Amino acid sequence: MQQSGLGWSAHRSMIAGAGGGLIASVATCPLDVVKTKLQAQRQVRGHYGYEGILDTIKSIAKHDGLRGFYRGLGPTILGYLPTWAIYFSVYDGIKTAFGEAPLGGQEKLYPAAQVKGYQPVMREHPWSLHILSAMTAGAASTICTNPLWVIKTRFMTQSRSEVRYKHTLDAALTIYRSEGASAFYRGLVPSLLGISHVAVQFPLYEQLKLWAQARTHGPLSNQSILLCSAVAKMTASVVTYPHEVVRTRLQTQRRPLVESSDGLINRMDRGGIVHTTKKLVRTEGWRSLYKGLSVNLIRTVPNSAVTMLTYELLMRHLYRTPS
Repeated sequence: MQQSGLGWSAHRSMIAGAGGGLIASVATCPLDVVKTKLQAQRQVRGHYGYEGILDTIKSIAKHDGLRGFYRGLGPTILGYLPTWAIYFSVYDGIKTAFGEAPLGGQEKLYPAAQVKGYQPVMREHPWSLHILSAMTAGAASTICTNPLWVIKTRFMTQSRSEVRYKHTLDAALTIYRSEGASAFYRGLVPSLLGISHVAVQFPLYEQLKLWAQARTHGPLSNQSILLCSAVAKMTASVVTYPHEVVRTRLQTQRRPLVESSDGLINRMDRGGIVHTTKKLVRTEGWRSLYKGLSVNLIRTVPNSAVTMLTYELLMRHLYRTPS
């Protein structure tokens, strides 16, 4: 019975996490579109053709209307479901394999920071196991769902002179036919490097909670938990942000397959993560590694708030449902 209870707990966490991430992705999609466009543009600040935050918003509204702010939402939604399913399955598996059994059979809810939202219901464990579980689960979900994030980025950054993708499947087929299967894994390395932000986010979150508890001398309120989580998330985002810009540049690279004179299919190579980073710094300066940072920080707070609120409400509802 205990095993089935733990299994249902994992399913509840998975459903709640997926619901929270899903609603948050819809609510913050416009900011994600603006941020991604800023990351992808190759003009240098101050030069002709460069678009800042306001100019990007005006350009999307003028040429694409309201729908323009939701380009890429389809693959984003499709990506969240397997992301959360894989994440929580791996996370719970590591906890079960390496963690200790709950004292008295009681589980504790930790709305703690991780790669794409909040931790599931879990037992008392050392913070090192929390980080190991979060990073391993994040890596597994990132590897499995990277093709959908490539498609999402392509949707959001398509120029108006290109033939627009009709839908997610059309985008997947077009990319595969013109660039091959490897195109779906561009930007994977910086994505995996970006998972290290958990190592910044989680310890900081725990420390902020301790400081807050020392001041209140009692259980933390929802507002205090939300504030601690938001500050930790924003700090980790600033520290690890450059990987997002490099990832976007790699994902938006077109490397079409070309047939050589001997009949072999070759790929037009434009360099990997090191080459892209060096070129980015050389041609656009160090500040280019933080393109879209302000929008990302603005996006972080409502995203965390919506995810947290939805997660809590779903968990309360699911815990009232008999297992």
